[in-house]
Amino acid sequence: MPRSSRSARPTGPTRPGARRRLPVLAALAAATALVAGATAPAYAADPAPLAPAPTTEHRPAFHPDRDFAGSTVAAHEGRTPGSPPALLDAAQTPGLDVASYQGNVDWTTTAANGAQFAYVKATEGTSYTNPYFAQQYNGSYNAGLIRGAYHFALPDHSSGTAQANWFVDHGGGWSADGATLPPALDIEYNPYGASCYGLSQSAMVGWIRDFSNTVLNRTGRYPTIYTTTNWWSGCTGNYGGFGATNPLWIARYSSTAGTLPNGWGYQTFWQYSDSGTFPGDQDLFNGAADRLSALALG
Repeated sequence: MPRSSRSARPTGPTRPGARRRLPVLAALAAATALVAGATAPAYAADPAPLAPAPTTEHRPAFHPDRDFAGSTVAAHEGRTPGSPPALLDAAQTPGLDVASYQGNVDWTTTAANGAQFAYVKATEGTSYTNPYFAQQYNGSYNAGLIRGAYHFALPDHSSGTAQANWFVDHGGGWSADGATLPPALDIEYNPYGASCYGLSQSAMVGWIRDFSNTVLNRTGRYPTIYTTTNWWSGCTGNYGGFGATNPLWIARYSSTAGTLPNGWGYQTFWQYSDSGTFPGDQDLFNGAADRLSALALG
């Protein structure tokens, strides 16, 4: 993944003596209002904001319904031809992730085809909510899947704290019911411009830390972090400080998950393809189904 009224400053010449009369006229107007019992609205005395300086910067139109986990990955990192990883390995549990792009999902069929978990996009930035979230999130639960919610990050729009609060307030919660995965942060290539959103590597680390800590404080769980190794290396300086606390959801469209970002010795989830048996993207949990349940329980 993706406004304000402005008051122009008056222009034109000022008549001689007008500057001296303005304070007097303003005082007379105020006195008249008080005598008449008028009540000024809040902030009525504040000066009108100045119009911003002209700029040539252009931000592409906001298109959150086209932004989802992995929506930028293939364009930047491609896909490796060949067969997907073996799904019959007992140590791997199959699942999927979906967003508004998939619309209403047939969860009964998806479960019958073997899916055991799902991540569902809930929010983006601090203004967007997935219009299909209830059908996807509750529907997957009703079909017997363990499900979780994820947030598509826009670090150049607002703070990590603000976006984490928006996320938790609009579906990104957690409860120890054995059927809810940790909330997830989708942090990947910017779909609106520069890959790293114009942030320095240290600023990006700080943004992710603020998001993570806010989700922890609000839900009791550190969020899963969805990313790619290449993006993480370039945009965080391959920072290794989240591996001890945050599960990793790695994206790599290949037959192996490949080299992982610094700090993680293994991935918890792997998005290995953006198409396949299930609706949306194809994922594997790195463990058997009982370990997936253990993760959900915390």
